[in-house]
Amino acid sequence: MQADTLDKLLAHWAAETPDRVWLKDLLPEGSRDVSWKEAHATVNAMAAMLEHHFGHGERIGLLSRNCAHWFMADLAIIQSGNVTVSMFTTLPASTAQYILDFTETKALIVGETSNWNAVRGVLPQGITLITLPGVELEEPHLRWEDLLAEWQGQLPKYRCQPDDVISLVFTSGTTGLPKGVIQTHRSNLVPITRFRSTFGTRDEARYFSYLPLSHIAERQIVEFSSLTCCGEVSFNQSLETLAADLQRTRPHMFFGPPRVWEQLKQAVIAKFGGNDVLEQALSQDSAGIGKLVLDGLGLDQVEYCLVAAAPTPPSLIEWWERLGLILMEGFGQTEAMGVIVSGHDSRRVGSIGKPIGEVEYRITDEGELVVRADGCTPGYYNQPDKTAELIRDGWLHTGDKARVDEDGFIYLTGRVKEYFKTIQGKFVAPPPIEGEFAKNPHTEQHCLLGRGFSKTVMVAVLNEAARQLAESSREQAEAEIAQAIHEAVQSINDAVEKHARIGAVILSRQEWTIDNEVLTPTLKIRREKVEERYGELAEGLARSAAEQRQVILHWAD
Repeated sequence: MQADTLDKLLAHWAAETPDRVWLKDLLPEGSRDVSWKEAHATVNAMAAMLEHHFGHGERIGLLSRNCAHWFMADLAIIQSGNVTVSMFTTLPASTAQYILDFTETKALIVGETSNWNAVRGVLPQGITLITLPGVELEEPHLRWEDLLAEWQGQLPKYRCQPDDVISLVFTSGTTGLPKGVIQTHRSNLVPITRFRSTFGTRDEARYFSYLPLSHIAERQIVEFSSLTCCGEVSFNQSLETLAADLQRTRPHMFFGPPRVWEQLKQAVIAKFGGNDVLEQALSQDSAGIGKLVLDGLGLDQVEYCLVAAAPTPPSLIEWWERLGLILMEGFGQTEAMGVIVSGHDSRRVGSIGKPIGEVEYRITDEGELVVRADGCTPGYYNQPDKTAELIRDGWLHTGDKARVDEDGFIYLTGRVKEYFKTIQGKFVAPPPIEGEFAKNPHTEQHCLLGRGFSKTVMVAVLNEAARQLAESSREQAEAEIAQAIHEAVQSINDAVEKHARIGAVILSRQEWTIDNEVLTPTLKIRREKVEERYGELAEGLARSAAEQRQVILHWAD
C-alpha cells in the first residue's frame, strides 16, 4: 500500500481488512487482540480529544512499555496534528526533566513504566497526565478509557501532510545531552518504501515488538512498517518471557542490536551445557543442531534478520551463520534511517553493505561517511547550530568513520569522536580492535581505553559461562581465562601498529546494563561511563605495562 502519511495507511487497512488482527498484546494465556477497524476507531476518537484539548503543534509525551496502546496513542497524537515526544522507560530523572522542559511538553500519556518514581518528581507545572488502561497514578490524571468513551465516534478536523513534524526522538547518544531529532511522515515512510522496494519484503508480515518503541528503529521497523504491509505485531510481555514470546510469534522480520545477539548466543550455549558440548554437537550434525536451535528460539521463519545500532564483531555473525541464521548488517541512525544495508545477494561479513535505492554517499577527506537521500531528518528541534553541523551543503554528516573496498562494500571503522590519541600522539580506532578481542570465548562486552595512555587498555565483561566457571572452580577458571585472554591480546598486538597495542586487560564480573548507566537505552556502550569507572585504574595499568614490557591482566569487581 502506497500512501504519503501514516493516517492514510491506517484508514486503508481499516476499510480493506477491518476484522483482521493488527495488534496482539501477548498474555500468559493467549493474547489481547486489536483489529484494524478497532484501532482506527480508537485513534480517531483520541485524536479528536487531543485536538480539542491541545490544538495543533504541541508536544505530547509518551512514556510506556511496548503495547498495543503505545501504537494507538502515538498515531492519535500524530493524527491530531500534534507531536509525539517518545520517552524511554529507563530514563533517569535528570534526562527526563531535560526532555520535558526543553520540549515544553503539554501532556504526558503514561503506561506501565519502570521509571515513574523518577519522572514524577520532575514533571513540569501544569502538565496534563493521561493514563493508559490498567495504570493508576497518585497524581491527578485523566483515564484513557473515560476519554475514549466520551469521544467515541468523533474525528479530528486536522489533515496530516507528508512534511508535518510528527515526533521528536531524542538520541540516546553515548556522550552529552540528547538531541531531539525531528521526524516527519516522509522521514519514516521513505526509508520503509526504499527497503521494501529493494528487498521485496512480504505483505501481511509478522513482527515482534520487544525493543523500546521510544527509539526510531523499533518504531520504524515494526510500528510504521506494519502499517505499510498490513502486518501483524505481537508485543513482548517482559524480558523474562522474551524467549517464549518470540517462539509464539515466529516473526518474518527481526531486528536486534549486537548485545541482543550476544545474549541469545550465551543462552544457547547455556542450554547445551557449555560451549564444548555445543561444538561437539555441531561437528556431528551442524544442520540438525542449527534447525533445533532456531526452531527453539522462534527464528526459523525469519526472512530478513537485521543487526545494527552498534559495531558487530564478525565472530558473532559467523557464529550465528553456522546455525543457519544469516545476520544482515546495515546502517542507519535516528537522523538517517535505512540508507546502507546488506542483502542476501550483496553481503560481506564486517561490512554494513551498500547504499540502497537513490541513496548517495561519499567519504570526506577526514574519513567521515556522509550521505544524501530523501527521507532524512530536517534537523534537530530548536538547535539550529547542531542542525548546521549535521547537514552541510545537502550532505548529512553521520559522525562515523568509514572505508570502502574495491567492490563498493562500506565498512565502519569507528565514530569520529571515539578515535583517541595515545601518549605517542597517534590515533587509535577502538572498534576493529574490540571486534578482534571479542573472538575470545570468555567475554561479551568490550571497550578499549587509551586517551593519553602509554598503552591501550581493554576493559571487558566476563560472559555468563565464564562467571559460572569461576564460581565452580575459581583458580582453575582464572588460569584458563587468563590463557585465552593473553592469546587474544598477542594475536591483536602482532597485527596492529605499536602505538595501538594492548598493554593491559581489565576483566569485570559485573555486567554493563542500562540500570548502571554503562549502556544507553538502545544498548550502546557509553564510553565516558567506562572511562569514569576504570579510567584511573586503566591509566596506571598502562604505565606499569609499559615499564614491565608485558601484558597485565587485572580482575575487577
